[in-house]
Amino acid sequence: MVDAVEQMSRAELEQLQLTRLRDTLRRAYERVPFYRRAFDATATRPEQCQALADLARFPFTTKADLRENHPFGMLAVPESEVRRVHASSGTTGTPTVVGYTRGDLDTWAEVVARSLRAAGVRPGDKVHVAYGYGLFTGGLGAHYGAERLGCTVIPASGGMTARQVRLIQDLRPEVIMVTPSYMLTLLDEFERQGVDPRSTSLRTGIFGAEPWTEGMRREIEERFALDAVDIYGLSEIIGPGVAQECAEAKGSLHIWEDHFYPEVVDPVTGEVLPEGERGELVLTSLTKEAMPVVRYRTRDLTRLLPGTTARVFRRMERITGRSDDLIIVRGVNLFPGQVEEIVLRVPDVAPHFRLRLTREGRMDHLTVRAEARPGADPGQRAEAAREIARRVKDGIGVTVAVEIVDPGTLERSTGKLGRVVDERAPKP
Repeated sequence: MVDAVEQMSRAELEQLQLTRLRDTLRRAYERVPFYRRAFDATATRPEQCQALADLARFPFTTKADLRENHPFGMLAVPESEVRRVHASSGTTGTPTVVGYTRGDLDTWAEVVARSLRAAGVRPGDKVHVAYGYGLFTGGLGAHYGAERLGCTVIPASGGMTARQVRLIQDLRPEVIMVTPSYMLTLLDEFERQGVDPRSTSLRTGIFGAEPWTEGMRREIEERFALDAVDIYGLSEIIGPGVAQECAEAKGSLHIWEDHFYPEVVDPVTGEVLPEGERGELVLTSLTKEAMPVVRYRTRDLTRLLPGTTARVFRRMERITGRSDDLIIVRGVNLFPGQVEEIVLRVPDVAPHFRLRLTREGRMDHLTVRAEARPGADPGQRAEAAREIARRVKDGIGVTVAVEIVDPGTLERSTGKLGRVVDERAPKP
């Protein structure tokens, strides 16, 4: 089941994109002082955009720009026209605030509904929403999208893990929407309560808000007996619903290109890369009213792929890391997702780990702390530690220490999960 717009020709879609892009550039320049200054500084004007490729002339927008204009400096409408405000957590600095008009909220509900439909969800399904509600976009974004599709929403929110398990058993939802790391926390709770996770009513898990790997997908699918698919979004653009992975074609997500125009650029030079080359995803909103965003640097690493016979919209490869998640240890570059893939393939180790960065003198050290599976004896734990260290050395090229800790030792996630604990003091 697809929308008519998903089956238009590529030429028709690109004409629609160009019309909406030119309107977005004009609104941003005329109504947002930040964009007027940025365009003027680079000698760019909205009327210079005569083709989609011309967008590459225009300056980027970064999270720092949004923070510097906190809270409402990026609005293109009077504050009286804003019907809702969301914001990032602000754990790494000033939160980024996003405003929505009534029209924006309608668009958001529609793209999330389209995402759920692409994932195989149908009207009448019960959707258990375990994303956090509040300023975080996940909970309310999923909620209103599911309602728009005609689903029954169970607004569980995050936390109270034992209660979540009881709700799933009692209300028998077909669909769960949650971060993948919290799904693993739910898995632990099912098993703690003596309930077989494969016996639940869940048939589809729609996971987002953080990068996750194919290894984590395998773990969730095998132990829950469901289809695990990815939903992508970010609050600075709209929230969840920018792109969606389909259960029948896992590995890439269709970007809803009638609302969000994608580019992939070299993370260092900012040069636009050809389709198929991996780099940093850059997004421009095409229909946002309250807060149009031009060439937002997401820091997410991916590559663009052609559409399919079912949908004209291009796809993006699943995000498994971010350019700002890069860890450099003794000159070797690695991402947490690379270590996760290794941990998930080692017997007797649970899918819970942390990376601990320390510095002794001028030398950086990386320790992988991973939980043993219940029942693993000391010999099996020691062998698992040796195997992780060997695979990291052989596959990534860096020597690490490995600690296998008792089950339940590492902090569990109820939302977005931080994999890296950086305890390094500044270099002298």
